[in-house]
Formats: sequence, structure tokens, C-alpha cells
Amino acid sequence: MKFSRNYAENLARSGAVSALLLAAGMVPQAALAQTRYAVVPTATIFPGEIIGSGRVTEVEVTNPNLAAGYATDVSDVIGKVSKRTLVPGRTIPVSSLREPFAVQRGSTMRMTVNTGGMTISAAGTPLQDAMIGDVVRMRNLDTGVIVSGTVMADGTVEVMQK
Repeated sequence: MKFSRNYAENLARSGAVSALLLAAGMVPQAALAQTRYAVVPTATIFPGEIIGSGRVTEVEVTNPNLAAGYATDVSDVIGKVSKRTLVPGRTIPVSSLREPFAVQRGSTMRMTVNTGGMTISAAGTPLQDAMIGDVVRMRNLDTGVIVSGTVMADGTVEVMQK
């Protein structure tokens, strides 16, 4: 029996072919694959920009050969800083994101040093950008002395003793 093209297309659209395959125990590969999602920019994001919720969207991955290592959830990207230019419609590699700096070079902040039971505090300015836990060089604003310290979560720098 010869089928017309329209008959075959209508049969496929109706789901009859899928029902026959399932009844026969043959499941198409596409049915076995789980739906994957990727986060893509909606506009160009340049290096150093903080990514906001309006700048990215989640899309379904249609390419089964797409290499791993891209962001799969919007919450993984929001609030991060881009290390390189992110193009609209392309997946965002996780390696191209970083946490924002907790300390900005040139800003004024508090430095503390603990010796025994005594805590000494002074105003200082960082000489480079740094994240929480990083060692940063600071210049004491009163004396001009440069010291090194660790950036703390509360926004202060704990000066290292010599």
C-alpha cells in the first residue's frame, strides 16, 4: 500500500506512530533524554559587569552535543561578575563568572590588628581589589605604612602580624 505524504504527516502529528512504537516496546531516543536548560544573556554583557536578573534567561537546550560546563540555573548567575564578554543567545560558561570584589581599590575601610587581649583599629585604603578571604595590601591613612591583611566577611581587613 502506498501512502501519500500528507497521510504520513497527519499520522505522525496525531501521535499514532508514537503509540505504536510505545506499544511495541520501542522508545525513541528523544523520549529517553531529559530536558536540559541553559542560561543565556538577553543582551551583551561586558567583562566586569554584575549580572542582573533582567539580563539573562533560561532556555531549553536543543543541541545534544553541547559540551558541559555552562550555567543551568539563573540563580547560579545572578549577582556574579562576568570575566569576559557574554554574547546574547550563547550559553554562559561557569568558568567565565566570578564573585564580586568585597574590597575595592582606593576605597577607605577599617583595618584591625589583634594582639593579646587588645584590638587596634585604623583607617586604611586597599591597594588592589580583593574578595573575602584574599590577602590584600593596605596603606594606613595616618602613617602611610603599607601592611598586608586578610579581607573578612564583615568588610574589615585583619592585619597580619610580622
